[in-house]
Formats: sequence, structure tokens, C-alpha cells
Amino acid sequence: MTIEILMPALSPTMTEGKLAKWLKKEGDAIKSGDLIAEIETDKATMEMEAVDEGTLGKILVAAGTEKVSVNQPIAVLLQEGESAKDIKASAPTSKSEPPKAETPKAEAPKAAPPPAPAKPAPAAPQAAAPTPPPAAPAAPPMAPAAQTGDRVFASPLARRVAATAGIDIAAVTGSGPRGRIVKADVDAAVASGGVKRTTTTTATGAPAPRATSGTVDEYGQPYTIQPNNNIRKVIAKRLVEAKTTIPHFYLTIDCVIDELAKARKRINENADGYKLSVNDFVIKASAIALRKVPQVNASWTEDAVRLYDNVDISIAVATPDGLITPIIRDADKKSLSVISNEMKDLAARAKVKKLKLDEFQGGGFSISNLGMFGIKDFSAIINPPQVAILAVGAGEQRTIVRDGQIVIAEVMSCSLSCDHRVVDGAVGAQFMQAFKALIEDPIRMLV
Repeated sequence: MTIEILMPALSPTMTEGKLAKWLKKEGDAIKSGDLIAEIETDKATMEMEAVDEGTLGKILVAAGTEKVSVNQPIAVLLQEGESAKDIKASAPTSKSEPPKAETPKAEAPKAAPPPAPAKPAPAAPQAAAPTPPPAAPAAPPMAPAAQTGDRVFASPLARRVAATAGIDIAAVTGSGPRGRIVKADVDAAVASGGVKRTTTTTATGAPAPRATSGTVDEYGQPYTIQPNNNIRKVIAKRLVEAKTTIPHFYLTIDCVIDELAKARKRINENADGYKLSVNDFVIKASAIALRKVPQVNASWTEDAVRLYDNVDISIAVATPDGLITPIIRDADKKSLSVISNEMKDLAARAKVKKLKLDEFQGGGFSISNLGMFGIKDFSAIINPPQVAILAVGAGEQRTIVRDGQIVIAEVMSCSLSCDHRVVDGAVGAQFMQAFKALIEDPIRMLV
């Protein structure tokens, strides 16, 4: 009997996904454990393994199909002795995307003829337009009323619409106060053919806007559409949920990292197989601080607060599709060198969507570091159900007071975003104190 291959649920929150790519084609023999497809979930792109053995008899959902529901049949596996004739009886293709995609193509030629009668439509704007359209051809002689010398008086919106349409705004007659050109004047000029711009500069001498594809918004601003993928949609949904339902408050502290910079330099000069970053020290210091102040290593539920036994830290990593947070498990028990190597591996695989589920799901605390971009300080949005996230800025030279003297030191600002339902102000402050002490005296992380 044929076996339906169903869309798998590759994460606890997944209800649908994108069938990104088929790794097998119809007619291929399949063994249990073979990789047969790539599925884009709400978190990453995962490889799907075959459970049963047989021959891939028919692909029901084409590669690239989005919004495929979990448990929807996506292919049919043939058993020994079976052929394509057996598929129709046991696996109807009504749920698959390909048949739907074929319908519009078949109907497209029938739908094309109706627009033909609409050709006379251009006459409508002329009939309904105000007085300016008939006068548009005579605009050049009247243009001086809207300008003084080389200056053209026009609204910013009128300029944008004219630039998009390729109209020389200096040749448009203005109907606004004191001859000012408004959007209606440009629309009238466009409807009547107007005077096309022939030079590469505007009337003011500024470079003319580059040609666009013609897709503009209601204000005449050209734009390009970038469709939202599943990952971006989920990020947007979770961020709105976090910012609107979690009572955030923020604590910022400055850490002098002169000693950390010296220790890092000495370690890296003698390192074998690794190079420590400032972020590696931040992860380790956060992990130890979480052991000292466990109330921050938690999550919120309506019935209770969950205090985690393990210190698993999520690290925000930027990818082309948005942020993902791979996890350093048991970070408090690992050396700086192990943390460094794990972080490099996780970040590299996160950017190409090759993380495993347990490598980015879970975690009790998050870190977001924008120091490498020169950002001095910022406030991050909590990653629910966690109750805190540490935002790390760039280390920079600043003047500070030390023993009554003004000196120059390398200082790094860090901000803790807290969920006030779990983390009170005093608790958050205790965590930041513990973190600061470790960052400013990094030797304490090595013992």
C-alpha cells in the first residue's frame, strides 16, 4: 500500500512551513534516514529525513511552495510492486499546491481580453480634471508665474510626482498661492502629456532623480517590494507580542574593560586553536552572574515563575532573514576557549540555516551585542518567555574619575532589559553588579 509523506512539525510552534527544496526526485529509491527535502520553518531551514523505505512515486507539493500545513501530504512513497496507478486510489492530490498553481495559468488567456474596452478610459481624467489640463500645453509661457529666476516654487509632493513621471516641473503651470505648483498641477500635466525632462539636472541645478520602475506609493515615493518570509513574519509577531505584553524596564551600567582587554590580548597571543572575543567574556560573565542571581535565569507563566537549573544563554545572531538565537548550553561550566569555539560554529551555521532544533530553541537568558558596529548603548527587546536580555555596546575610550583624578579608560556600556513581573529593580541591579565585577576583573572568570 502506498505511503503518504506528510509535512512534518519541525518545531513546537510550527503550524505551517515552506517546502524550500526537494533533495530527491520522482523515481528515486529512498531508505529510512535519507534526506529528502528542505523545510523552512518559523525558525530556520531544516532537512527532512525519510521514515519509511520505497520509491518516491509522486511529488504532491512543488519546491518553493509556502504555507504548507503540518500533516498535509507532500509526496507519495511507493512500496515494492506498486506503480503510479496505485497513487490515485490512495493519495488524492487535491491538497497539494501544484494543481492550484496550474489553474490560473489555464485561465489567464480568458481573463486577458476584458481590459481591451478600457482603452477609452484616459479620456475620463480629462473630462473630470479641473481647468489646468487644457492649459497644460501652453504652460511654458506661463511658467514664470511660478518661479523667480532659476527658482521653482513647488510643493515637495509635486516635485516627487514630477520626478517619478519624468515631467519638467519648471514647465508646469502652478495653481496654488502666488503660482505655487501643487500635486494637482503635476497630475494635470501628466494627463495631458506635459513637458518631459530632457536634461540630467532639475531646474534648481540639482541632479535629476534616477529613473524608477514606476512603482510608487500614495506620496509618489518609488519603492521595491521585498516579500516577508516565514522567519521574518514570526520575528515580527514575537517582537510585537513582547513589546506590548511584557512590562519592560531598563538598567544601564558602565564597565571599565582595560583589564579585560589586557587579559584577552595575553591569552590570544598564547592561544592554540582559538581566539577570544570580548563577547566570549560577556557570555562567561553573564553565566556566572546568573548563578549568583538565579531569579534572572527564569521565564514567566500565568501560574508560576520557572527558575532554570541550567544556565543556557541565547546569543542574538544576524542572518539575511533576521535574527536567530543559537544557545550556549551550560555556559557557566565551560571555559572561555570552549565558549569561543562553540559560538563561532553556531554563528556560522545560523547564517546558512543549518542549526539543529535544540541549538536555537530554549535558553533562559539572552545577549545582544552591537559593539562591533560601534553602537555605544541600546535597549533590547526581551525574547519571551525569557525575562531578561543584556544589550552590549562598544568599548571606547572615555574620561573617568579614578582616585580623584581624571583619567582615560576603555569603557563598555551594557543595558539589561527586565520583565518586571519576575525581575524587580533590586534583583536586576544585583545581577548587573555581579556582571560588572566579573567584566572588570576577568581573572575571576578563570578560577
